[in-house]
Amino acid sequence: MNARERASGPTAGPDALEDRLRRFATIWSRAIFPVTATSMTRTEFEQHLLPLARRLSAALHASPFDPVPAQGVGAGLVDAHCTDPDALSRTLGVVDSYLVLYCGGDDSTRSEDLRARCARLQHALAAGFARALRERTLSEQEAIARSALTARAFAEQALHASQARFRAVFEEAAIGIGIADLEGNVLDVNDALTRMFGGLETMVRARNVTEWVHPEDAPHVWKLYGELVRGEREHFQVEKPFYRTDGTVLWTNLTVSLLRDTEGRPQYQLALMEDTTERRLLNLRLRYEATHDALTGLPNRSLFSERLEKALAAGDGSRFGLCYLDLDGFKAINDSLGHAAGDRLLVEVADRLEHCATAPGEMVARLGGDEFVALTTGPSVSARDAEELAVRILTALAAPISLDGRDITVRGSIGIVEGSAGERGAAEVLRSADITMYRAKSAGGNRFERADPEADARAITRHGLTTALPAALERGEFFIEYQPLVHLGDGSVHGAEALVRWCHPQHGVLGPDRFIPLAEHTGLIVPLGRWVLEEAVRQARFWKHSHTDGGPLRINVNLSPTQLHHPGLVADISDVLEHSGLAPGALCLEVTESALIGADEDRLKPLRQLSEMGVDIALDDFGTGYSNLANLRRLPVSVLKLDRSFTRGMQQHPCDPVDLKIVEGIVSLAHSLDLAVTVEGVETAAQAEQLRALGCDTAQGWYYARPGTPESIHTLALADAV
Repeated sequence: MNARERASGPTAGPDALEDRLRRFATIWSRAIFPVTATSMTRTEFEQHLLPLARRLSAALHASPFDPVPAQGVGAGLVDAHCTDPDALSRTLGVVDSYLVLYCGGDDSTRSEDLRARCARLQHALAAGFARALRERTLSEQEAIARSALTARAFAEQALHASQARFRAVFEEAAIGIGIADLEGNVLDVNDALTRMFGGLETMVRARNVTEWVHPEDAPHVWKLYGELVRGEREHFQVEKPFYRTDGTVLWTNLTVSLLRDTEGRPQYQLALMEDTTERRLLNLRLRYEATHDALTGLPNRSLFSERLEKALAAGDGSRFGLCYLDLDGFKAINDSLGHAAGDRLLVEVADRLEHCATAPGEMVARLGGDEFVALTTGPSVSARDAEELAVRILTALAAPISLDGRDITVRGSIGIVEGSAGERGAAEVLRSADITMYRAKSAGGNRFERADPEADARAITRHGLTTALPAALERGEFFIEYQPLVHLGDGSVHGAEALVRWCHPQHGVLGPDRFIPLAEHTGLIVPLGRWVLEEAVRQARFWKHSHTDGGPLRINVNLSPTQLHHPGLVADISDVLEHSGLAPGALCLEVTESALIGADEDRLKPLRQLSEMGVDIALDDFGTGYSNLANLRRLPVSVLKLDRSFTRGMQQHPCDPVDLKIVEGIVSLAHSLDLAVTVEGVETAAQAEQLRALGCDTAQGWYYARPGTPESIHTLALADAV
């Protein structure tokens, strides 16, 4: 484990913290001991630095933060005779590289704050070092004056050495140092500060501090400066920009300290500057990358959310209009031309959208994938303005885009939401726009739709039902009702159709039309369908064993298109029948006509296997799918189930003879193919009689019974249906 890994390990106790401080002091002593004039051994010198390390660590974590203790550390170095020109620069290097590493703790979220504190501590340490060195120089000068009569030559030599050391430290410091009088006239600057301003020392020395005003100065900068030169404060630290001699901007962390004479009167001001220009540019770049889409350069979801929240929080009658765009058929472009071509198309679309929203208060952003948003804000924004923006977008997309030698026509669906600021939050507005966009897409695309609160509520309800489906199946919220299938010849109950219901905790009992499409979309229809099959087969088995006098009852179970294409369908049904002991002939699977339109042999193979097992296959909703009647010869079905639209036409008085002829023809064709005919939606005795006369085999509908509990089926069978 290296030093960095040890320093960033798990949070430890006081002993571990002390151990880190000792390692920091060791590194520090190794760096400056070779340039320190001291009679101490290196081990003794390290022990001398340990209290100074503790003071730096305490100042790093102090709350509120105050860098002043670091000035005492700088003075402590001078007290330890660390006055060589390299001592300060090496110390600053050690503090910069290792203080946060060994003493920063384990909270990574504060890393940037600790680094900023560390920089300020370095400034304070350098200031304290410079002040102590100056005071030491003055003290030495005073000592020399007192002993001038006896050791003038020695005193002059010591003074010269002291001044040389001070000048060496001043000139070789890694940070910029400048000294000015209280009127702001620059008296002296070191090489580091000169390089920061472009390398022309005369251009820096000839300036007055008050000339370095910059438009981006924080409002309080010059207020703090005024307090310092009047002696009302000892120092201040700010982030301040300066103009270089070539007109470019220099950003610095600036610490200005007040230097007093021996009697405590303000005399000079000392400025310590750290060049932060590159760091600031990096931060600006990172901010741009965090708020803009890397592919198109448009604002991304994060920045758009900020702008939208700001627009919605505005007062004074401000309004907004939002267009939520999703490209139609973009996946097909990606699949056919590749993702690289898809990316180029998105870049072109983004460029066109930018030209659609150039007025004040308008912006365009990419939310991700092929989803874009355009926002317009202002006190006079109306529904018409939002619609005009949507029209501009669709018009801009209408011109073909050339990709790989092909002209691609781009279409889009747009959802529009507009209103007054303050009425809704950003998340609600985006959700409404997203829902509305999908309504436009469902209506054929290449169009826009306006938000409709009622449609939003229905969509939100559908989403809630979709997310609740898996848990509902686990909690047993589904149950089955059974509707009898009656033999039209003798009125006996031939069987029953299993119809699943959902007992929702908030919405009550829901019919299959409310949740089966959602289950299809999410894939939950497969486990739900197996549960329905198991429950229906178990019930049919119970009927067979409990009521031997009435003959066996067949059970009809619906198969969705997704179940039909599931690779485990045949195995699941075989397994359910085997475990229940129910004969395959007692089970009839209903498949909608639309699911089999154009089906090839691979799609029909599972149904053929089930038919060969003895399971009946019913073609449900027959007459609504516009299939070729000749296809009936190749479908593995044994029952045609006429849609209720045929029986609905028989309610008229007199009955339309054309409807009767159609039903009669279908029944004749079915019987010629050895297919039984079942009719749905029988509601009157007259309908039942007409259907019997036309030759239909079985029927179901409210005339006989509504869907109900399993017990009601056998009661109906015993009482005779007709």
